[in-house]
Amino acid sequence: MNDWTHVLDEAVASGSLLESSRKNIADYLGGARDGVAEAAVKELAEAGEWGELNDRFYKTLEFGTGGLRGRTIGKVVTTAEQGEGGPLDRPEHPCHGTASMNFHNVGRAIQGFIRYLKAKKDGKPKFVIGHDTRHFSRDFAEYCAKVCAELGCDAYLFEGPRATPQISFAIRDLNADGGIVLTASHNPPHDNGFKAYFDDGGQIVEPHATGIITEVNALASADYEALPESEQGAIIPLGVEADETYMEKTQTLLLQPELLEGRSAKVVYTNIHGTGGHIVVPLLKKLGFDVLTVPEQDVMDGRFPTVKSPNPENAEALQMAMDLAVKEGADAVIGTDPDCDRMGVAVRNAAGEMELLTGNQIGSLMAWYRVKTMFEMGWITESTRARAILVKTYVTSPLQDAIAHKNGIGVVNTLTGFKWIAAKLQKYESAIPADKVDDYRALTPEESRKLRLEYSKFFVFGGEESYGYMGDDFIRDKDGNGAVVMFAELVAYAASKGCKLTDLLDEVYAEYGYHLEIGKSLYMEGAEGAAKIAKLAASYSDNPPSEVDGSKVAKVRDFAKDAIFDEEGDEVPKAKMLFVDLEDGRSFAVRPSGTEPKIKYYLFGKDEAGADDLAASKAKVRASLESLWAAIEADVEARV
Repeated sequence: MNDWTHVLDEAVASGSLLESSRKNIADYLGGARDGVAEAAVKELAEAGEWGELNDRFYKTLEFGTGGLRGRTIGKVVTTAEQGEGGPLDRPEHPCHGTASMNFHNVGRAIQGFIRYLKAKKDGKPKFVIGHDTRHFSRDFAEYCAKVCAELGCDAYLFEGPRATPQISFAIRDLNADGGIVLTASHNPPHDNGFKAYFDDGGQIVEPHATGIITEVNALASADYEALPESEQGAIIPLGVEADETYMEKTQTLLLQPELLEGRSAKVVYTNIHGTGGHIVVPLLKKLGFDVLTVPEQDVMDGRFPTVKSPNPENAEALQMAMDLAVKEGADAVIGTDPDCDRMGVAVRNAAGEMELLTGNQIGSLMAWYRVKTMFEMGWITESTRARAILVKTYVTSPLQDAIAHKNGIGVVNTLTGFKWIAAKLQKYESAIPADKVDDYRALTPEESRKLRLEYSKFFVFGGEESYGYMGDDFIRDKDGNGAVVMFAELVAYAASKGCKLTDLLDEVYAEYGYHLEIGKSLYMEGAEGAAKIAKLAASYSDNPPSEVDGSKVAKVRDFAKDAIFDEEGDEVPKAKMLFVDLEDGRSFAVRPSGTEPKIKYYLFGKDEAGADDLAASKAKVRASLESLWAAIEADVEARV
């Protein structure tokens, strides 16, 4: 670095630049760079953009069980980073910084993962690499494939953008040792991420997580020396054949395919500029649906130009599809997020209006239908029901617990994130005696089901409130494509009964009790925001409430401190989440997001089954949760 760096020292002295930022800048610029790094930092420093420098350098982006996620385009784009510009109005280069998503951090991540696998496994490791439509996703994916090959691994690289769950499936199908996806799911356009999967197709958890994380975080630089050509691996493209294999397996999620025969429904689908249309559209057409898409949103575009947020749980993201559904008289709207692991829907209700369903409502309907139908088909019986299991997260609707309990099947709650659901599935797979199966992954659905019901646990359904669902264990992540298949069958089932999905939902409420969940988030960006989130989360742990909104607290579960065991007796890993149960039956959970700059609140309310006036019950519970949120908001102000 040249003498211009004195401005950095002066900024530290004046309190404008964090000491941690100053150190990280020095370390970062000391490594091998593309020539853009120093020019970018210098430009920001000379312009006095200390907030931007702190956001980029206040920490080193740490690799965790969720991989990496951060900004790949800065709030302030420097002239050096803009360069000649890239496709779809993006800069030529990703933003430089130790806390940013760039080749420096992506390089550290893939190299650390490779080091761990090489130390644990014999032979040449095999990686599956996929990506979504975000800015720099393809660049990062090709870079990772190159690093894999040059460090002695075979890299199976998808030829274009693909849904995240397809990478999970391909890992299992190809018997790969690991896999990665370059995606930031439904985050804003300026973000990107690196998700890591182990050989079971699930995101990394223990006993491998600590080892991989340690290897990645030990690397200060992305520099490496390629192996001699004779020791290098190959880059193998994945395309149409892999798509067809995945589509065939996904169709096995249908329990009663005959329901779809002769019941062609008109649906509007949007991939919100993401990967979903690659599989969903041909799949729906194959199932007999009349499929319309939103032309403006069909194009794969990392800017997500037609929406504020490419998240199907937000009404605004589905508005164009809903407008088209009204115009064309469609029966339903389906939307998936950019990497197609989440699905949101709107359905035509009894009044003929398009009504959005929440992730909890969608998941509860699917869980109810699959449990009911599996009993009717004889897949689950009185003698085997104890081995059937529904897996959900703690912050997902307790309506699903009620459905499982009343039907006499098991239910187990996990921490937020499908990696924990996947870990349960791996546990159940491993419980099958080795002498009973040669290759579990090669079994037909019927063969697999029989083995699980006899020796282990048969997975009926899994889901989380944030619009993620899974219907079988051949995949180990939430799957928007599979969710579409399960939802299509639900639509056909309602049609066979001559009713609407909203009518079915009311039937479920009548039998199992009305449940309502409301999700809220408080956003706090950058270094300052991260500090506020940490302070707020710590305050709940150090000083949990004793009374909220006029109701005494009956129980507090601090997942960061308490020893908590799930329904199967397994200890739940420590996590920054607090669950508060009130004496009046309401409850709420609070946790910092692991992927976005926000702290999340989950509010739960219910009324008992058999309420004479369901409309009154709904209004009462909603009012109680709105009052609860007002009380929580007021308490937040006092805590921060």
